[in-house]
Amino acid sequence: MIYELRFLESFHDALSCAFMDWLMVLVSWLGNGGAIWALLCFVLLCRHQTRRLGLSMVFSLLIELVFCTMLKNIFARPRPFSFQRDAELLIPAPTDWSFPSGHTASSFAAVSALHDAGWKLTVPTSILASLIAISRMYLFVHYPSDIIAGLILGLICGPLGRLFATIAEQFWKK
Repeated sequence: MIYELRFLESFHDALSCAFMDWLMVLVSWLGNGGAIWALLCFVLLCRHQTRRLGLSMVFSLLIELVFCTMLKNIFARPRPFSFQRDAELLIPAPTDWSFPSGHTASSFAAVSALHDAGWKLTVPTSILASLIAISRMYLFVHYPSDIIAGLILGLICGPLGRLFATIAEQFWKK
């Protein structure tokens, strides 16, 4: 953990400037509660041509939420800023546990569901998901290992969401 704290300090110090502070707060905000991904789900569900994709995303995000919440409570890892007395947060201090990163997990669950379906906007959504993950380290609310665990969890949840959507479709067609 000490190495991760040192990495976070170096990472933040290397990139820190007023523009990056503004950008990272904005990008992190987009990931709050998976809001940007929920909005995209809604848009996809509203169009007949993309309804199945939207349903895959919904299921992937729900699966991610359940597993991420369970893992946070099992590991109960304090956030990095709790070990840095002089850390000035640019966002309100999160009150839940650090491991894994929920922002990262939801972002990559959504992107994984989109990629699994061969959606044409996978690259821009992947970039956004990556920026959201990076923002959480920059803002000193997640360790690199939290981000990696969130990424892995999200990548697992995407195909699972597609599987659940396929099962749900078959059930509704009966």
